[in-house]
Amino acid sequence: MEIFKFGGASVKDAASVKNVLSVLQKTGYKDKVIVVSAMGKMTNAFEIVIAEYLQTRKAPLELLSEVKEFHLEIARGLFESASAPVFKMIDDLFEELINFMDHNKSIQYDFVYDQIVCYGELVSSKILSEFLKSQSLEHSWLDARKLIKTDSTYRDATVNWEETQQNISSQLKHGELYLTQGFIASDANNFSTTLGREGSDYTAAILAYCLNAEKVIIWKDVPGVLNADPRVFENPQLLNQISYEEAIELAFYGASVIHPKTLQPLQRKEIPLFVKSFIDPEGAGTSVSKGQTLIPAIPCFIVKKNQVLISLSSLDFSFMVEENISEIFRLFHQYQMKVDLIQNSAISFAVCVDNRFNNLEKLIQHLKARFKVSFITGVSLYTIRHFDETAIKTLEKDKEVLLKQVMQNTVQLVTVA
Repeated sequence: MEIFKFGGASVKDAASVKNVLSVLQKTGYKDKVIVVSAMGKMTNAFEIVIAEYLQTRKAPLELLSEVKEFHLEIARGLFESASAPVFKMIDDLFEELINFMDHNKSIQYDFVYDQIVCYGELVSSKILSEFLKSQSLEHSWLDARKLIKTDSTYRDATVNWEETQQNISSQLKHGELYLTQGFIASDANNFSTTLGREGSDYTAAILAYCLNAEKVIIWKDVPGVLNADPRVFENPQLLNQISYEEAIELAFYGASVIHPKTLQPLQRKEIPLFVKSFIDPEGAGTSVSKGQTLIPAIPCFIVKKNQVLISLSSLDFSFMVEENISEIFRLFHQYQMKVDLIQNSAISFAVCVDNRFNNLEKLIQHLKARFKVSFITGVSLYTIRHFDETAIKTLEKDKEVLLKQVMQNTVQLVTVA
């Protein structure tokens, strides 16, 4: 069995949805699970809906109408008849969403986020499913929330592997074609949870692990994994082969093509991952598997923007010893801060963190009770794997470097954005 994951760019409009069918026709569609993300930038659109809803405590009908119309426009491009079942399905899902907003009592952001944002994937998968059926491509649509079970850490849930394995093994059979959603799951109380941004890749890996899949293919709008983000760096090159270990390193440092959690279950069972272009489905793409570290052996550039550089020192100029550092990391965990870089001396401690849960203000106030604190927001963290001097000089050119750290295979720079 193979797992195909199609991201938002691959279903951003009617023509893209039709192209998914073309990819399946070229690659074969038996013995596969299709994992699909929300269409286009709809996760971002739902985040705007969530912000408005929590501010007013009322369903933002105008915003919801715009989001719904986006999906209806795609459906109109796929179905000639206004009486096609897909239109009622879209209506029903948005009515269900509004009903949640009208009756929900919680103001806890992460909980509300997961209950609302999951509709992006649900609507997307319903539209794709109905289109494939209209083209005589028989398959089973599955609700990922009934397959993947997690704890109740909303927006970044941890998988209950035993229950998830049981669900997937009992509901999916080899030889069939299935369609489900990425990113979403549910907890023990059947509330929706999500697996973190870009978690659709992780969904594909979970399914592959539980099904002992032959391979996972992530379909992107790029020819494979590049050694740099083409939106930031000039002339990026295609990486033909990456080992699991190297791919995990790249993901840890923030490479956006592969979700950090995706690779671990695949590595455990040595299931190869391919990143290929849905524009050129017959192209070689990039293979992530057991084998040589990197082919070709060239520097890889990664950037994470909108980071926070925090500098700490003790109030009495005493050493920053294990007890102090332990307390600092306890607070990072408490306020859900992802630490991307650490540098310390005898009396100071600097970290670059990702404030993705918007808890910076609370963290800083807590840290000030015990430490002298300064911080700079909006910085960029650049990482070069397998660097050489030319790569470093090129990256440093015309940048104000606030912090630099050089290790055996990796150099990191924090710069003013």
